[in-house]
Amino acid sequence: MDIDAILLSLKLAFCTMALMLPFGIWIAHKLMNLNRSRPWVEAALALPLVLPPTVLGYYFLVSFGNTSIFGVPLVFSFTGILLASLIANIPFAIQPIQRAFEAINPEIREAAQVSGLSNWQIFRLIELPLSWRGITGAAALTFAHTLGEFGVVLMVGGAIPGETKTASIAIYDKVQSFDTSGAGAIALVLLGISLVCIALSYGVLGRKPNLRKGLS
Repeated sequence: MDIDAILLSLKLAFCTMALMLPFGIWIAHKLMNLNRSRPWVEAALALPLVLPPTVLGYYFLVSFGNTSIFGVPLVFSFTGILLASLIANIPFAIQPIQRAFEAINPEIREAAQVSGLSNWQIFRLIELPLSWRGITGAAALTFAHTLGEFGVVLMVGGAIPGETKTASIAIYDKVQSFDTSGAGAIALVLLGISLVCIALSYGVLGRKPNLRKGLS
């Protein structure tokens, strides 16, 4: 079993989740205040759901192929596959949080405004606590989806051991070399981790919070 590839995938999934959650919370909250442009913005943010990973990888290479950050090239590096993973996970990080914000009873916000709370206080003290299910679900979905990334990671990072060779790429390489037992072992680990993440997401998002309690 390629332990290094599994650890790299876990590192990539954790970094993607940690960076995407603040961004997802911010964008999801901003979407509530959009009117006419909202469908177009939501459509643009949802594109990674329908575009093939190779298309995302292609546009990444075209846009950032010759770019480097602090001397580190984005192509064929962990930094590059991390940035590509962030782009691929935009809808998974935003949509559950957006739905959680939209589920909050407007009367709660109105009561908070009448009580003299600022917009920041309403967001920090009321909206965030009431949206914890959506935030947790977004974290689980982002983590699980990153573990399974293949096309965009392969195009941007290649298969450099210890740098860009994730577990999904390791499975592909082992199948190509007819090492089915090794591929099966890695696949089983990813299956178990992904199952836990999805079960957590379904368990959290499947329970509708009683938002009326916020009024009492």
